Parts: sequence; structure tokens; C-alpha cells
Amino acid sequence: MTAADEVRDPTLPGRLLAVERDALLPLLRSRPDADLALPTPACPGWTVRDVLAHCSAVLVRVVESRFEKGVFSPESNERDIAERAEWTNKRVLDELERGMTEAGEVIAERADGAWDPIAFGEWVHAGDVRDGLGEPGAYTGEGRPHALTLLAGITRHRGRPRLQADLDDVDEPLHLGVVSGTRTPARFIGDSATLVRLYTGRAVDGVSYELTGAAVEELNLYG
Repeated sequence: MTAADEVRDPTLPGRLLAVERDALLPLLRSRPDADLALPTPACPGWTVRDVLAHCSAVLVRVVESRFEKGVFSPESNERDIAERAEWTNKRVLDELERGMTEAGEVIAERADGAWDPIAFGEWVHAGDVRDGLGEPGAYTGEGRPHALTLLAGITRHRGRPRLQADLDDVDEPLHLGVVSGTRTPARFIGDSATLVRLYTGRAVDGVSYELTGAAVEELNLYG
């Protein structure tokens, strides 16, 4: 059985959020306030703080089950950031910590896994933040095994082409997407951070990798 075909583990999103919380929050709290005003290349127009405010708002919505019409739209995201514009950085980080601590249990209760992508997206945004701060470990770190397992399941549920990823920094091949009776599975060779970048629409300029049997546009989960 491949990673993409495994039965869903409802505790996985919460474990990913907890691991990332324990790694990211101490880093953020140790940085001067000015660093949170740095731009994030992966999210044009947003600062590091904007990304963090977006992430905390999403997770608290999950925790409090607040899903009004249009939630998670670009307009909704901008409103969430604007609502936190006068907050101190500490308050934003406190809210983010609360969300990363409490949202996993709520996500686990959704038997269909519909909210699993929220945990994966939060982990990706943590990579965006590291990228913006010039910190190593963007889209890797201790949460990587959990994130890759979630990614495999998300690609299956969203009907992405079948792909075998032979990763430089992971021992076993990762199988993503949906098997088609008429299409040969695609293949990726490279590191796991580049794979995540491709599936989430992040730039891979200057990065060495091989992708055969599928176009980059077919992989993007947000395209």
C-alpha cells in the first residue's frame, strides 16, 4: 500500500500543527518586531506578519467553527489581516499558538478529511515565513513526514495525476495523485521542498529537479 492509498489518520493534522508550533513559535518570538514587516516572496503583497495573521485567523475559525459565507476567499483573508492590523505582534503570535494547539482536535472530527488541507496549508505558510525571514528549513523540518503524507492524500482527493516522487532526502518513494487506466504515472526526481513548492505554486527558479509525464500546472493544488 502506498502513502497515497493509506487510510486517513485523523490525528495527523494535529500532530503536524503541534510539531510546527513547537519549532516556529520560539523562532518568531525571538525575532525583533521589524523582521515581521519583511516581505514574503511566496505571498506577493503580504509581509511575514500578514501571513501569520492569516494563519492565526484561519485556525481560530476552525477552533470556533466560524465558517460564514465566503470564508477563506481572498477578500475574507484580507479582512482577517486588516482586523488584526492594530494588534501587537505578541497578540498575533498568541492567537497563532492557540490555533495550532487547538485546531487539530477539531480537524480530526471531520471523518471525510475535508479540513486536513488546512493543516497542510498552515505548514506551507510556515515555510513561506521562514523563506521571508531568510531562515533555513522552509518546507522541510520535523513536520515533513506528516506534511508529505497529508500532501499525498490531498492530491488523491483533488484528482491530480498519479506521480511517483523519488526524493533525494526521503528513503522511500512517495506516490501521489490518482491512478488512471489510460495514463502512465508521472515521475519526479528532486528534493522534498521542491516537490512541495511545485504542488503549492511556489517558485522553483534555479532549483535542479526532473519532472516527466506531467506539466507543472497539473500539479498545483491552488491553480
